[in-house]
Amino acid sequence: MQMLRDCVERVALTDFTVLIQGESGTGKELVARQIHEVSRRRSGPFVAVNCAALVETLLEAELFGIEERTATGVRGRLGKFEHADGGTLFLDEISDLSLSAQAKLLRAIQDVAVERVGGHGSRRVNTRIVAATNRPLADMVTRGLFRTDLYYRLGGVEIHVPPLRARREDVCELATYFLSRHNRAGELSLSNAAADALRMYSWPGNVRELERFIGPPLDESFAQITGV
Repeated sequence: MQMLRDCVERVALTDFTVLIQGESGTGKELVARQIHEVSRRRSGPFVAVNCAALVETLLEAELFGIEERTATGVRGRLGKFEHADGGTLFLDEISDLSLSAQAKLLRAIQDVAVERVGGHGSRRVNTRIVAATNRPLADMVTRGLFRTDLYYRLGGVEIHVPPLRARREDVCELATYFLSRHNRAGELSLSNAAADALRMYSWPGNVRELERFIGPPLDESFAQITGV
């Protein structure tokens, strides 16, 4: 994790496109936000987009914007690229984009410009791209599910966030931190037995699962994991 933090600090000082890879729940968005906060763009906007939630027919309007009166009753608006101008655009779960959507995204990244739906010219943007995926893009490229050119365009720098089971020494520290948010009276703490149980569990949902696990009353959560 110290190596990861050092990498984030080095990368943040550049304007390279960054690809963050890791399992769901490992904290990829937190890494992206940290890159933004440490960078020269920290005073600019951080705009997060869940690519898995983008409707194919509305993707261009969401990412690139739409001109006024493009269709009856349609109001013009900026897309996410323009909203993130001067800052960072975080494209989460980018592996869920269709091949046609990938082609449209590639053009915007290559040209550093966007063309709104219904528009007749490109608008240049000063937007840094940070993308994330919970699936190995290299394997998807091999299977023809992800564009090779987009993969190399996104992978200026690749950061891998390790799963929680690979850093069990962090489990109790994270659990104590999450517990402190429900511990205003200072009455809650982890027993040795609870700490051992937390370290032994594999945490398939990673840090997100641990955070939610600590959310309910501790005795109820502990029963879930120990069977008590």
